[in-house]
This record gives sequence, structure tokens and C-alpha cells, in this order.
Amino acid sequence: AMEDVSAKFVSQKISRARWRPPPHAALQPPDVFATGSWDNEDNRISLWSAGDLGNVGLSGEYHGEPHLLCDIQHNGDVMDMQFLDQERIVVASSTGTVTIFRHHQNNQTLSANHRWEKAHHHVDQNTSCGGAACTGVVCNNPEIVTVGEDGRINLFRADQKDAVRTIDNADSSTLHAVTFLRTTEILTVNSIGQLKIWDLRQQRNEPSQIFSLAGDRVPLHCVDRHPNQQHIVATGGQDGMLSIWDIRQGTMPVSLLNAHEAEMWEVHFHPSNPDHLFTCSEDGSLWHWDASTNVSEKPSFLHQGGRSTTYLSHSTINQSVVSAWLSNDPTKDRMEITNLIPNQTLSVNSLDVLGSCLVYGTDAEAIYVNRQLFA
Repeated sequence: AMEDVSAKFVSQKISRARWRPPPHAALQPPDVFATGSWDNEDNRISLWSAGDLGNVGLSGEYHGEPHLLCDIQHNGDVMDMQFLDQERIVVASSTGTVTIFRHHQNNQTLSANHRWEKAHHHVDQNTSCGGAACTGVVCNNPEIVTVGEDGRINLFRADQKDAVRTIDNADSSTLHAVTFLRTTEILTVNSIGQLKIWDLRQQRNEPSQIFSLAGDRVPLHCVDRHPNQQHIVATGGQDGMLSIWDIRQGTMPVSLLNAHEAEMWEVHFHPSNPDHLFTCSEDGSLWHWDASTNVSEKPSFLHQGGRSTTYLSHSTINQSVVSAWLSNDPTKDRMEITNLIPNQTLSVNSLDVLGSCLVYGTDAEAIYVNRQLFA
């Protein structure tokens, strides 16, 4: 199925790739995505058109590579990036600064719209080298939450100059990623294997719940929440394991799944088809996990490159709708896992999925678009 993938070599190591959110009720496939780069002399935020949709071959296959709409220089490595709305992108920098860039669609330019200098910083905000990397950002327009290696959580509003709220010593270790659980609650993951829930309505500067990996305290790098069942959360860590958590019960994951051979950098549930999950790794692979119920007829994935998947713990949940992610009995079900990148090379740092379209970026200085995910 590699024919469905178009590649673009960009002379930049790509740290983040994100689809622009579709206008409400849009039925057409996503057409524009943004990328951010890292570890280059001159890092950039770039906006791309996914390619010429009119350019479809006789059998429906798609031709044409992504082309650059506009780009702008970015100070520091792009650590994370999220669209705030159709025009604005929030970018987290290794310098600790958080910037909102605006895409001007009439003349295809990008400009810096607002900047919170050193939103993340070590001890003294005013020292020249005091910036601490902003590692994660999540948006729910107009609210923006950022986390950093300084263990700080900031809540910003796009229309306000100063932070609405800052939890200074939220964590004594590095916070690696953040996502919304619901409009007033966020989830963070840290470098000692903990998942924490924070209720932004509370004035207390402590998490309302703490979950943790048993034993090894493996750093967690990424987190995503199931789009429909908000108690189901997926995280990925330094050891490449995928953990599935049910935040209604216990303080440990309900499933630990052997996955990649090196750090897992991102995990994403498919936003409209959440029985499908995608993970990417430092080991150069990008996995599509299919937990939809009809997989028992499909062949076992145990032949996947000689890897097997181990389930370390299970819980049976008595409820009318049991999510596929919480009911994996390894004897009955097979979870089908497909590596979407057969010829692994360098790290796959980022992926985003929308409709039947996948975009991902790598340290091989390339971005890839797959428009036939479920073909």
C-alpha cells in the first residue's frame, strides 16, 4: 500500500506534523497541514497543501506531493504544535517561549501573532539562559495549556497578554505532554512514569489524581484521550510500550502492550474512528493498531517481524458498552497491528490522523502523506 504515500524531502528534521482542523461539518478530506522542525540551524514552521486532489489516476489512486504554501523562521526547536483554529497555530519552543502564528490565507503568509516569552524557565525568568523547554501544548480555543521541563503548567487565553493561571511547581520532574480530559481538566505525563489529572477549577496546586506505571518509573513521552470515552487514555513511553488506562479505576494501566523498540514519541486515537490508534517511534516505525471487534477473523499479528504482544494485566468491566481498548482478552481477540513504514530508517517524531489521511514527519528530513489509511 506504499503507493498511496507521497513523500516530500524538506532539508529539515521534522519534529511535529498537524492537520489543519476542518471547517465544521466538512466532508472533504483534509487539505492543509503544518510542520515544525528541530535540530536545524534555522528551524521553521511551514504550511503545506497536501497535494493536488484533482490529480487522481484512473483507478482512484492519488498523485502529487505536498507543496509548500508558506513558512516562517522559528526560534529554537519546535517541541510541540497545535492548531488553535483554522488560522492560528500555537507552537512550543525549546527556548521556553510559546508563540501563536497566524496564517493569512489571502496572501499565503505566516506571521507571529502573539508570544509569551519564556513561559517556561528555570529559577529566574530574567536570566539570559533561563529558558526551560516548553515540551507540550494543547488548545481548546481560546484556552491554551502548556507544560515544560521546568515542571510548570501554564493556562493562557489567546486574547490575554498574561497567563490566566500558572502552577509553578506542578511537578518535580519534567512534564512531557498534556491533553484535555474535559474542558476544565487536563492530563499530564512526566519523566517518572506518572499520569496526573489536574482540575483547573480548583485553586489547589496539586493534581486531583495520580496514576503511575508500576515498578520501573519509565518516562512517559505522550498521551491521548479516547475521543468518545473520556475515561480511556493511552500513553507511550521511553521503553516503546503502549499503556491503556481506565481513569475510573485503579492507579495502574489496564493494559501494557509491547510496542516499539525505542521511545514512543506520539500516540493518537483516530478522532472519528477510535477503535484505531496510531503510534510512532524513535525506532523508525509507525504502527496502526486496530482493536475493532471484527479482528478475530483476521490473521494473528504475531508474525509481525517476530514481535509478539504481551498483555500484563486485564480487567473485565461490566458495562453496556465495553470499549475495545478495555476488553482485550488475548485468547479471544486479536489486535491487528500494521507497521505503515516497512523500511524503517530514522526516528518518526510525529504523526496526525484525520479522516482517511495520515501525515507524519521524520528525522530523515521528510514528510509523508498517506491518503488511503482505510483502503
